[in-house]
Amino acid sequence: MSRTVIVVVDGFGVGAMPDAGVLRPGDLAADTCGHVLDGCREAFGRPLRLPALGALGLGLVHPHPDLARHTHLPVAAGRAGLGYPGADTYAGHQTMMGADFGRVTVARLGDHLDEVTAALEAAGHRVELLGGRPLLVVDGVLLVHDNLEADPGINWNASGRLDDLGFDGILSVARTVRAVAPVARVIAVGGHASGPLSDFVREGDGGTVGLDTPASGFYRNGGLEVRHLGAGLDHTRQLPDLAARAGIPVTLVGKAADILACDEAVRRPAVPTADVLAYTLEAVRAEGEALVVANVQESDLAGHQQDVERYGHVLEQVDAGLAALVSLLDADGDRLIVTGDHGNDPTIGHAFHTREFVPVLVHRPGVAGVELLPDAGSLADVGATAAAALGLDPARLANGTEISPAAARAA
Repeated sequence: MSRTVIVVVDGFGVGAMPDAGVLRPGDLAADTCGHVLDGCREAFGRPLRLPALGALGLGLVHPHPDLARHTHLPVAAGRAGLGYPGADTYAGHQTMMGADFGRVTVARLGDHLDEVTAALEAAGHRVELLGGRPLLVVDGVLLVHDNLEADPGINWNASGRLDDLGFDGILSVARTVRAVAPVARVIAVGGHASGPLSDFVREGDGGTVGLDTPASGFYRNGGLEVRHLGAGLDHTRQLPDLAARAGIPVTLVGKAADILACDEAVRRPAVPTADVLAYTLEAVRAEGEALVVANVQESDLAGHQQDVERYGHVLEQVDAGLAALVSLLDADGDRLIVTGDHGNDPTIGHAFHTREFVPVLVHRPGVAGVELLPDAGSLADVGATAAAALGLDPARLANGTEISPAAARAA
């Protein structure tokens, strides 16, 4: 009756992937883990206190001198490439749970205006460009545009003022766009703006154009409504649904509760790290088999705020929670997997995610020794590894292969 817990430290990368500089050449220098450790040593006058992450093998996959190179715990440690386009929390978690994002692309709305316009007109809408710019005005009141808060081309938005159009109308337009969009998410956004939406349109990176949602007042004027429409996925071939159908209780914690599909799952949404860790520990203390997937979001928020010190404090808080989890997961067959979904280097000079490898740290009670894992090509391999730990067939996932230890053993 084993328990498998996946803790995703959102935005926790361990160094740039080879293609990290395609969009922004400077991102080839991204190293969320290393730069946070450096910045906090300078700011705090001491190294970050991360004994649990050290014991779980973080120092085996990142060369920073503040990380321990040896561990007494039975662990397997390695890195994973992202396995999906761009660097995005939604796509990262879906991929990690076994989704195949092979058909999802990074695309600007401006490169798909004709097919989006045709779909909207076929649905009975009036569509025009806004001043000749590559974004669409629908029925004179709603904007379809590039999302400027994620990396260029990751998501598109359908944004409207609730004073002009009810949210059901905004959502209907977003669903029409979703049917033809090649991107990971189409996001329906309704709120109360501080003026006409056209006043808050600006250019973004990579040739994108969209609504500056924070500047519009949507976030501060109250009444915000948002719905994320993901790319079409077969959720029955993802880890949570596979586990639930096998009779294994599933708990989704933090942001994982908001973005992962599983009708039978217990959902514990939370943003404060203390709450995420408390809910995770509570789920683990329950008797019997279990799959728990938890997302620590505040690390990602610190990255977006370019706040190294806040990021360091979150990591220390996470470390204490991991120590508590290690003490509970002590039976043969239990597994604790610590990983990330992308990078978010707070020192890189912008507020976007960074395309980095992420750690894969697996605590394995009952398995002697410390082993190095080869680099996994996709986060889907993390989900496949968790499936195998639960006695499930990884081949039943849409994507992913169990990560096998490398021949070399850690010193």
